[in-house]
Amino acid sequence: MTAREVPSVTLNDGREMPLIGFGTYKIVGADAERAVREAIDAGYRHFDTASLYQNEEELGKALRAAISAGDVTREELFVTTKVWQDGQGAVRLPQAFHASLRRLGLDFVDCYLIHWPWPQGGLYNETFEAMARIQGFGHIQNIGVANFNERLLTDLIETTGIVPVLNQVECHVGFTQQPLRELHKKHGVVTEAWAPLGRGRPLTDPDLKAIAARREKSEAQVALRFLHQLGISVVPKTSSAARMEENMGMLDFRLNRDDMEVLLSKDGADGYGRYSNDPEEFPGEIGY
Repeated sequence: MTAREVPSVTLNDGREMPLIGFGTYKIVGADAERAVREAIDAGYRHFDTASLYQNEEELGKALRAAISAGDVTREELFVTTKVWQDGQGAVRLPQAFHASLRRLGLDFVDCYLIHWPWPQGGLYNETFEAMARIQGFGHIQNIGVANFNERLLTDLIETTGIVPVLNQVECHVGFTQQPLRELHKKHGVVTEAWAPLGRGRPLTDPDLKAIAARREKSEAQVALRFLHQLGISVVPKTSSAARMEENMGMLDFRLNRDDMEVLLSKDGADGYGRYSNDPEEFPGEIGY
């Protein structure tokens, strides 16, 4: 595989983050270790996991092995993990974080996120404040959130006085969350897309397929490039070395204004929209 240099973004605390990450959801065990090493060979330096994924240990093992082999340095890596609902709250958050850190086997994580706001629990603000306290000791470089909508993000910022470095949300062709992105821009929050390929639905769109054919690129490359040109960080996941290389190919071309307008027009179109959980409703009163 040919490693590419990935462009980075300056976070609102001054640190740099590669704009293309490697998602690890549902990649576990030996497959996770292999995939991470192959991703490093392909040029990925930004790795995304979570306590929910049950692969922090394998991710950490693969990263440490790559560092020992001289394939990468710890300073080049940007490692993100997330706290699940059962770790929310001022009391439980420190234990949840340090459990993740032990599983990763790292001295610090580059970014720690609240995985879902869980508004029914009413703990996301105190959870974020607890994360900030740990950040002060150097075990966390940056703190952020995931799956926060405009209302919840505004409440977090106004209540805690702390602005997250990023908000990782569902974002893809047909669901670019423009109002949320505008709020992010106002506060200097990076928009990061999980499910940037929309679970495959946008890749079947005739207009997107036509753009891909004209550019002699794959549909996935066009979908990822579209988000990249909107200034969105993407964390596609795959366990295939060929797909890792293909996804990195999004850096090799540029969409023109007409291409971008066609793809932006998919927002709100039939068959498009949110495909996952509503942050206001998930996971409900049960919690976790």
